[in-house]
Amino acid sequence: MTAVDSAAIQVVLFDLDDTLMAHSRAVDLAIALTQRAAGGDFAAADKAAVQARWRELEELHYARYLSGELDYEGQRIHRARDLHAPYGIHLDDDAALAWFAEYLHGYRDSWTLFDDVLPALDALESAVPSIRFGIITNGDLAFQTDKLHRIDLWNRFDLTPVRRDGAVDDSGRRGRLIASGELGTTKPDPAIFAAAAAACDVPPESCAYLGDRVRTDAIGAHEAGMLGIWLDRGAHRNDTTSESHVDLPAGVPRIRSLRELPALLAP
Repeated sequence: MTAVDSAAIQVVLFDLDDTLMAHSRAVDLAIALTQRAAGGDFAAADKAAVQARWRELEELHYARYLSGELDYEGQRIHRARDLHAPYGIHLDDDAALAWFAEYLHGYRDSWTLFDDVLPALDALESAVPSIRFGIITNGDLAFQTDKLHRIDLWNRFDLTPVRRDGAVDDSGRRGRLIASGELGTTKPDPAIFAAAAAACDVPPESCAYLGDRVRTDAIGAHEAGMLGIWLDRGAHRNDTTSESHVDLPAGVPRIRSLRELPALLAP
């Protein structure tokens, strides 16, 4: 593990999906449910291949949404349509959105934290009692807010949203939720990390930011002046999205579990 100077860290910011919440697991379970219900060639297709294809489509079309090429609804339509097309199933916009709504039922029902999240938070708060938490997510504010409530992190982090103009909904709460869909800028743009630090009323160098993507999360935060940390979950890593082929620069540590975080950040 790379040695770091943690004495100045006042705020720990996290990515959400596949960092705190087991997103890929929830996706795979939801796709398996929809596949079984579909019948025909789609139901008979290899489950692992369908799940892998869905992860690729999520990465492709969600990136188009983040770039502004598609709107939020449009990326859902394209993902659903492209998943079904190889099996002779052609979905118009309404049918694609209806299928996606059914998929979301299974996805939401499968939202869970990774097992290391709560023990790591407890240990970190014990080691650094004044520490504050926040989230930076490349996602839709309403959707990610619902997710944080359902997995019981909204109040644990004492979160409030940060708006496009930098205002916060409740200045009395200690944590901050920064969502690209609200701010209009996405990781790894330094602007979203700067907005997070400003919303927490601290300089970037007083923030640590941790995520499962090398370039988007760890290096992006590092280049914005934060302590960027790559969470490499090994067997639970999503190799479609982790950017693990990218070399970590000096000063960007890699950890294998959130249980390593308290020791890394304790003064």
